[in-house]
Amino acid sequence: MVAHLRESEGIALKQTQAAEIKDHLESISKEIRGDIVRMIGLAKSGHPGGSLSCVEALVCLYFYKMNHNPKAPDWPLRDRFVLSKGHAAPALYAVLAKCGYFERDELWQLRKLGGMLQGHPDIRTPGIEVSTGSLGQGLSIATGIAVGLRMEKSNCRVYAIIGDGESQEGGIWEGAMLAGHQCLNNLTVIMDNNGMQIDGNCCDIVNLGDQAAKWRAFDWDVQEVDGHDVVQICEALDSCGTSNRPSIIIARTVKGKGVSFMENNVDFHGKAPTPEEMERALKEIEHS
Repeated sequence: MVAHLRESEGIALKQTQAAEIKDHLESISKEIRGDIVRMIGLAKSGHPGGSLSCVEALVCLYFYKMNHNPKAPDWPLRDRFVLSKGHAAPALYAVLAKCGYFERDELWQLRKLGGMLQGHPDIRTPGIEVSTGSLGQGLSIATGIAVGLRMEKSNCRVYAIIGDGESQEGGIWEGAMLAGHQCLNNLTVIMDNNGMQIDGNCCDIVNLGDQAAKWRAFDWDVQEVDGHDVVQICEALDSCGTSNRPSIIIARTVKGKGVSFMENNVDFHGKAPTPEEMERALKEIEHS
């Protein structure tokens, strides 16, 4: 079982514990960012912007909060994770490799013939619960899993990461409505709120308005955090599930976080770095 650095459920991080967790999770996040840039650069294809923005959320889930077992991906007592914004698969792959679900060298075969890592998550990859990529569907799938676990009287929890651009899809709100009505306090969602989508700024495409108010209207517990502050994320995760409602953490993030020329640059939503850009980005991450 893996439940890194967690002493107990629902307890805010103590000051000394927070310092230890912060250093550990930030170190892993830096390594993950480098792997994301390298694998997309070598593949000459992929989505670096949204992968880099959700790094801390994934690292906090897999190395702090979730119960899971890389040696037994189908362990019945595992928490479940759904990456609804499936184009951020490189970030999830890098985290799974770091956990030990498969060898790190497999990352360099991203999107290549004969490799097992496709452009979007696929259940044939160890550690992947759900094949995703069609935006707007992941939350409803996570909601269904949460309902099933509750019917089985399981203590396992379900986590999902959605995008803010993705939240323009009606399917997100269908899942939100059902989860709120069913009082699924075993479901926690993190929104990667980086403010951008493939066509530009989210507010210019379809303005979501007051996102926190919308989720509260669907009977969700809502928290807003700095999505690159690992302590804030961990504390928010620890407070989820304490009521009879599902939880959402709206994480304010930067698209392309960690690479200066990718940050808030919509061109890198789905543009792989050139070999020169990849080396420049890796040096920035190394010296950050």
